[in-house]
Amino acid sequence: MSSTNPEEAVVIDSVRKRYGSIQAVDGISLTIHRGEFFGLLGPNGAGKTTLIEIIEGQRKADSGTVSVLGFRPGPRNADLLPRLGVQTQASAFFVRLTAREHLETVAALYRAGREAAQRALALVGLTEQADIRVEDLSGGQRQRLAIAAALVHDPELIFLDEPTAALDPQARRSLWQVLRDLKGAGRTIVYTTHHLDEAEALCDRVAIVMNGQIRALGSPARLVAEATATTQLLVPAGRLTAEAARAIPGVLKVTEEADAIVLETSDSGPVLAAIDQIAGLHGVRTRTASLEDVYLDLTNTR
Repeated sequence: MSSTNPEEAVVIDSVRKRYGSIQAVDGISLTIHRGEFFGLLGPNGAGKTTLIEIIEGQRKADSGTVSVLGFRPGPRNADLLPRLGVQTQASAFFVRLTAREHLETVAALYRAGREAAQRALALVGLTEQADIRVEDLSGGQRQRLAIAAALVHDPELIFLDEPTAALDPQARRSLWQVLRDLKGAGRTIVYTTHHLDEAEALCDRVAIVMNGQIRALGSPARLVAEATATTQLLVPAGRLTAEAARAIPGVLKVTEEADAIVLETSDSGPVLAAIDQIAGLHGVRTRTASLEDVYLDLTNTR
């Protein structure tokens, strides 16, 4: 199969991959559109890495077909590789080179000039560290350098594996803007992360993978809307007993957290009115479902 639809960046059809007794990928079919920010979510061992490596052409599927930018990715397709950018969790570096020299070397492999290395350094906020040896960079700075190496040749399709794992909160949010800018420039991004808030904020669509299969697929907003129509009301601890909360009409479930009694309801207005009568509304908070709730329900990890 070779997709000829110009709107399709990746087309996967009935892909399977087994390692001994383990079915790592079990008949996954999926289309990722050009210009899309696509998230691949799932617990460790779900099959995400194997699927990504098959798409990148690093691993061969046992069965099924894969098309990437209209071409078969494997065996290693020399014409396709320059159009792909890949950042892995265990990135390899020329540790005795400076950050700039490392990127210039990577750029040269793709026949990109030195100015490309400088642009990539600026893009990930490493301009001030350009002349520091890679071995002397912090873990977070190396992570940003790995992302720069994936972007240095201006690829069309970018694979990022846990890119913010070693970043502090400020650097993480700065990278979010970099990724939004890349999407705005028409790049397609395939993204794996364990940060569910990140996926919800950045991704156009996500696939939640478990046991080698896609269990949910769609925009974060649609997955959340389909999963639950309930709202949680958090009443500060000590203001309302669990017994009194359960007695309020419209309350579906009551749980206790360290600092609050949590009432779950599908009609928050009357329940809030009842809380106001019993304990007042000062300090009462409303919490709606998130992508994390959908993920935890699907993976049974609550």
